[in-house]
Amino acid sequence: MPDNPYINLLVTAALTVLFIIGTSYGLGALARAIVRARGGTPKHQQNTFAGYFFAAPWIIGFLIFVAVPLGLSLYWSFTDYRVTFTHAPNWVGLENYIHLITKDSGFRASIVNTLYYTIIGLPLQMGVALLLAVLLNQKMKGERVFRMAFYLPVVLGFNAAVLLVWRLMLNTGTGIINQIIRSISTSVPAIGYVVRAEIYVHEVINAFFLGITNGNFNLLHKVIETGFPAANRVPLWVQSPLWSKMPIVLLMVWGCGTMMLIFLAGLNNIPRELQEAAEVDGASSWQRFWKISFPLLSPYIFYNLIVGLISTLQIFEPIYVLYRDNQPLVPSAISMVYYLWQKTFSHFEIGYGSAISWVIMIIILIITLIQFRLQNRWVTYDIY
Repeated sequence: MPDNPYINLLVTAALTVLFIIGTSYGLGALARAIVRARGGTPKHQQNTFAGYFFAAPWIIGFLIFVAVPLGLSLYWSFTDYRVTFTHAPNWVGLENYIHLITKDSGFRASIVNTLYYTIIGLPLQMGVALLLAVLLNQKMKGERVFRMAFYLPVVLGFNAAVLLVWRLMLNTGTGIINQIIRSISTSVPAIGYVVRAEIYVHEVINAFFLGITNGNFNLLHKVIETGFPAANRVPLWVQSPLWSKMPIVLLMVWGCGTMMLIFLAGLNNIPRELQEAAEVDGASSWQRFWKISFPLLSPYIFYNLIVGLISTLQIFEPIYVLYRDNQPLVPSAISMVYYLWQKTFSHFEIGYGSAISWVIMIIILIITLIQFRLQNRWVTYDIY
């Protein structure tokens, strides 16, 4: 191969294209031969060849990038494979799984933290998305501008640049968010009192979760004994284990644009006649929403719940960007997927990391199946 990297890149690309064409032709020819052996007509053989030829790139990609890695991951999860090993991985059976479930306090902490994001962050995310959808469903000037503005965080995504900006905004001393909170609290004492009350309740709840994680409730006792925060106290967003989870929840709520659009589509699909009939009968706007709109939105709520659960159980990027350089706070914010990354790509414990990935997959699968089993109790797909 030449030393020129551009030529190497072109040669690699050309060989990749030839490989895809060749394997696609081979798969199509194999499918055509099977149809011919079964007595298929020439037209059927031709259609089969064309179908498999064009589907082959996806099939090959699935086998190479999904099926084979899944199989290797499953095998490695039963071994002590480490990147630093100079010998072949040793088969250890269920040892990785047993240690993970019974002895690994770090993984238990990641489960508790992920549970926090699920039972606190996800309902807030869905609630704000539904509220925005209801507001944007009203006829008003600039409706499209507002929709675009609320969907913009989804377009920006959780990329590193955006998350670094959030880290600057959440800085305890110089961040713009705390500056705004401090300014409003000083100007309006009533709001300052509410902010201090929220800080106290938040720290009690998070001290309780940290106690569950660490098996030690000394921090909870300390928070309760300290009592109500002093005046001008602001959240210690990315500087205290009592606040390390809240930025993740805020980012979840900030990125609720996709859920908002789905709820908005659901609201637009509700027949106007139902709303008009209820209005004629004297129902208030709240009664029309609670008795008509909300039940008919249940399929959309269910969809957002499933997708949101799967996404929350796999949360990684915000924790990585916000806390990777602040290791003392990592245990208080670590999620299951961050713990997986830590073991696999930081400690290079490929076998143990593979076991973690399969346990996470099983947890997600079980929770999803439970949701599908329970949907008949509250989801309605009938409009009339």
